[in-house]
Amino acid sequence: MSYLILVRHGQSRWNLTNRFTGWVDVPLSEKGIEEARKCGKKLKDLKLDVAFTSELERAQETLLIIYALQHYTGIFLHKGKRFLHPKLLEKNEIATYVSWKLNERYYGNLQGMDKNKARRKYGHDKVFSWRRSWDVKPPKGESLKDTYGRTIPYFKKEIMPYLRKKKNVIVCAHGNSLRSIVKYVDGISNEDIPHLELPTGKPLVYKYSKNGLVKVKGKCSFNRKVYWSRPKKVKKRFSKYR
Repeated sequence: MSYLILVRHGQSRWNLTNRFTGWVDVPLSEKGIEEARKCGKKLKDLKLDVAFTSELERAQETLLIIYALQHYTGIFLHKGKRFLHPKLLEKNEIATYVSWKLNERYYGNLQGMDKNKARRKYGHDKVFSWRRSWDVKPPKGESLKDTYGRTIPYFKKEIMPYLRKKKNVIVCAHGNSLRSIVKYVDGISNEDIPHLELPTGKPLVYKYSKNGLVKVKGKCSFNRKVYWSRPKKVKKRFSKYR
């Protein structure tokens, strides 16, 4: 038995100011730092064996704060001859792998734009479809389907083998790369995935066994929630983009 811990980074400076971030490398806000601290405290009873994160600062910063709260040292493993890594890590050291395939969805021309300004310019329905749909792309950007297409092969090849070896894995990444993983693990349909939102700095934990991955409930749940937003006006608005 092993555990998969999914953590969306804490609030970033651009989350705070309501701007499209995507691949822009923005650090955490003060609230985001505190969210990461609280996340680290919630995970104190789970031993971490290996970690995966994106190339973006806000995800790495969140992971490092979690490490600090648990007195771990993350050893970032880079490719290339100029990087030398110890063959064996000490008890409190964690192998940490970085990949662009866990990056946030690329928002193209929307990156840096205020979301309310985008709604005034393009229309509320259009922006909603760009943000939440399965396969609608923003101008020169990625759809969630595109993000899924790079995240899930990486998840299968690089992350799942550690779970099969009974290692506890933490993945600290972004809203859409993690939504892709949750979609895959929970078998969420293309029609339902637009209504899934993962809050910043809140861990989502799965237990892995021979029966597969199952969300942890009860005593070990640490108040984790998956937020499903299905108000009638949103459901009606989205139906035209299915």
